[in-house]
Amino acid sequence: MPHFDLPPEQLRNYRPELAEPADFDEFWSTTLAAADAHDLHVTATPVDTGLTLVDTFDVRFPGYGGSPVSAWLHLPARRVGPLPAVVEYVGYGGGRGLAHERILYAAAGYAHLIMDTRGQGSSWSVGDTPDPAADSGGPAHPGFMTRGILDPHTYYYRRVFTDAVRAVRAVRVLDAVDPARVVVTGASQGGGISLAVAGLVDDLAAVMTDVPFLCDFPRATTLVDTLPYAEVARYLKAHRDHVDPVYRTLGYVDGVSHARRATAPALFSVALMDDVCPPSTVYAAYNCYAGVKEMREYPFNNHEGGQGFHDREKLTFLRRVVPAPPAG
Repeated sequence: MPHFDLPPEQLRNYRPELAEPADFDEFWSTTLAAADAHDLHVTATPVDTGLTLVDTFDVRFPGYGGSPVSAWLHLPARRVGPLPAVVEYVGYGGGRGLAHERILYAAAGYAHLIMDTRGQGSSWSVGDTPDPAADSGGPAHPGFMTRGILDPHTYYYRRVFTDAVRAVRAVRVLDAVDPARVVVTGASQGGGISLAVAGLVDDLAAVMTDVPFLCDFPRATTLVDTLPYAEVARYLKAHRDHVDPVYRTLGYVDGVSHARRATAPALFSVALMDDVCPPSTVYAAYNCYAGVKEMREYPFNNHEGGQGFHDREKLTFLRRVVPAPPAG
């Protein structure tokens, strides 16, 4: 895929004028308060993965509506004192995967929580967290983008973002974790979720968001015809009279608006040939991000982004901003 978006010098200054809902902050404070009314009962059951240098636990905590959310917790087997934690959110269609699959941050000395995404996990990585409210909100295009999209109260990502905030709350009550040093991260959908959490939780230690999805919906849904953004366009192609309510709902979850409220130190990445999450939409969130921030560009990559090269960048960033203690 060649470069198709704005030239680099325009990308680095692109700031969209989004029509943000007037009750944006009230909507999310009310949503999170309702979730916090459910007791934060967190369980962590040891899992035998066959790994000897990483201890793994099957974690369950109540998310949106009090419904259970699954996660894996990985800890270095040799550890001293409470650890800084990395909470990771997963890309579109995937789940938390198998217990032994994602251990990078634990191997680097961090507590690592990988949250399942409700209703997902049957596309490229397995999951086991149901979405009890999936049938609410009327008809939808296949996928997750348009579930309940005519009303922000029934929209799918209201539930996901609430789960993601609750994941931070859950990891902070674990004895192995230093609650003052929690980082959120993710790629694509996970990157968009990370931005939302960064805007909704005001005391994170850092944010690492890679090729984030769910940003600058008006541009993304009209610039590319690739999935998942195309789910919205295909829905509106059928429901010609739903344009205004759809974009109003999307305004509550747009990563640009959440980035405007985020203050934790942030590391972004963007791929300049990305036709899934267009570079301009990533830069829209980056340029509007309120905290100290850094960007890593991958000029010749599509949505895969920096992969192992960027993992190295993230570990360097973590060591600088939230260093892990030496192994015991």
